[in-house]
Amino acid sequence: MDADTDHYHVLGLPSGEEGAKLTEKHISKAYKLKALELHPDKRPDDPDAHANFQKLKTSYEILKDEKARKLFDDLLRVKREQHRRQSERDVKRRKMVSDLEEKERAAFAPDPYSKEREEEERIARQLKEEIARIRAMHTNKRAPTMSDLKKESTGAGKESKGNGGFGVDKEKVLKVSWEKVGEQYSAEKLRELFSKFGEVEDVLIKDHKSKKKGSALVVMATKDGAVAATRNVCGYLSNPLLVLPLQPAVAADFADARNPVEPDKVDNLVGAGYKAFEDSVLKKLQKAAEKQK
Repeated sequence: MDADTDHYHVLGLPSGEEGAKLTEKHISKAYKLKALELHPDKRPDDPDAHANFQKLKTSYEILKDEKARKLFDDLLRVKREQHRRQSERDVKRRKMVSDLEEKERAAFAPDPYSKEREEEERIARQLKEEIARIRAMHTNKRAPTMSDLKKESTGAGKESKGNGGFGVDKEKVLKVSWEKVGEQYSAEKLRELFSKFGEVEDVLIKDHKSKKKGSALVVMATKDGAVAATRNVCGYLSNPLLVLPLQPAVAADFADARNPVEPDKVDNLVGAGYKAFEDSVLKKLQKAAEKQK
């Protein structure tokens, strides 16, 4: 007989845990009813009638025997456990497959937030490029050099946006000179001296080929500061400074609306004024130095 045969079912009885609770009386009654149904005399035209009746008798003999029935019940119990575990594995397997399919669908599905992230990244890139542009612009922007300021003093660098000038007010610029003897002047020292009379925007020291003279241009923040510094900055007594305005107001005194002075004459007059002022400052400094001795 096939090992998979359920002898309870052969007798028309319930199997499993319910079948294990049946009494021998229930089994005998079920066999008698089934034997009347499957007896070969009742089925003369059924070629399998004899085999089916023998199968019924075998199942009844197994279930009627206490030891055989106990082993058969244990076999059914083990099969039920295997079936249960297999069912659980199948459920887990189906869930894993379902989860995997769901992840695949999610991976290929359009991200609802991708557009916002792309927009955010685009704006961040543009901001970074703009910051780099601003930094580069400030790096490339240079301060006026000595050459630029000299052009301003000769009229080559006019204060006009149209001609590309630097926009330096020449009345705020001071020409400073000194003898290259004794104590020397650095840009920091000049800034310190002139800042006592107003804010100093820039100090440019000219690199002279001459070993006797030193000079610089000092750009004050205001015209009043330039005037005050011109009158008061003297520097070291052992090596005094000569401070003159880059564009002195004295030049305007020689210009008249009716009788304008020619440029070369104005330059000569201004030069004379500078020389007289220079001599006066030097005499005062010499007298002060003699008193200290």
